[in-house]
Amino acid sequence: MHGDPGAALHRADRKAGMAPQSTNQNPFEDFNIQIDTGKLIAKLVPILIILVIVIGAYTCFYTVGPEGRAVVKRFGKVVAIKPPGLHFKLPFMIDRKYFVPTERVLKEEFGFATIRAGQQSQFAKKEEHIRQSLMLTGDLNVVDVEWVVQYRIGDPDQFMHSLRNQRETIRVMSEVVMRRIVGNRLASDVLTIGRESIASLAKDEIQKSLDPYDLGVDISTVELQSVNPPVPVRPAFNEVNEARQQRERMINEAEKQRNQIIPRAKGEALQLVAQAEGYEAKRINAAKGEAERFRAILEQYHLAPEITRQRLYLEMIDKVMPNAGKVYVVEEGNTGPIPLLHLGGSSGVVPRQGDR
Repeated sequence: MHGDPGAALHRADRKAGMAPQSTNQNPFEDFNIQIDTGKLIAKLVPILIILVIVIGAYTCFYTVGPEGRAVVKRFGKVVAIKPPGLHFKLPFMIDRKYFVPTERVLKEEFGFATIRAGQQSQFAKKEEHIRQSLMLTGDLNVVDVEWVVQYRIGDPDQFMHSLRNQRETIRVMSEVVMRRIVGNRLASDVLTIGRESIASLAKDEIQKSLDPYDLGVDISTVELQSVNPPVPVRPAFNEVNEARQQRERMINEAEKQRNQIIPRAKGEALQLVAQAEGYEAKRINAAKGEAERFRAILEQYHLAPEITRQRLYLEMIDKVMPNAGKVYVVEEGNTGPIPLLHLGGSSGVVPRQGDR
């Protein structure tokens, strides 16, 4: 019953389901594991070095697109502003570049939102847009103004670091300026002829409002897309506009007729005056000529009165006789008239001397 204790222990281990421990353990097993780990590290070091070189080479150059410039920061400090093209920087995120679209025209829409741009653009006007576009004018009327502010980034460094919310600042300043300008004008001026002046003034005022903040933004244009009365009163306003357009059309037609009739009447009057002046000059010159002719004849008459009298008589007969017609001389005792001269014209008879 008191057998070998080693055999008894071996039997107990077999009953417990445990494998008996080998008595032939290698005392250098831990050393071999350490030797294998060192070899693995020696193999990984060149791979890591190559990987680091590749990552460094990949992160040390960058390109800047044609629509802007890149702001390069080194540990948060701006060290360079690069133009479009290929550039180099310190690798491993030591230098970081931030692209700023300085050559792109950016825009902010007020009172509406563009859903899809193109030939058939689609716009949306939600409740927030309505609250933004409704404005009070100087004569206490309400107008619905939709406008667009277009701008470009002039200084990338100022645009990135002067303010935190650049876009929101531009929107707030634009809305403040537009409400102030519209509030100082009459509703009729805003709705009709004052749109261009409002847009020009708003552009200058928005730029002046943004300059103290050193935002680095240049306002390009301000365009009023739509200026209308509120929706409830829009039909009545359209009727008023139609009446005004009809009045303007009638005024233009009257001006057209006036511009046609008055110049024509002035031209006819000038023509009559010119004709009268011409007739006056003609009559005066003719009278002067007749007077000079009479003086010349008078001088010749004084030199030879009988000859001049005879010549004048013959010249007068030469003028009068063609209009007298046919001339007949009737002798006493003859039954028929004898034609004396055939001068043409109406027929006539020269009476006898006793009949004269």
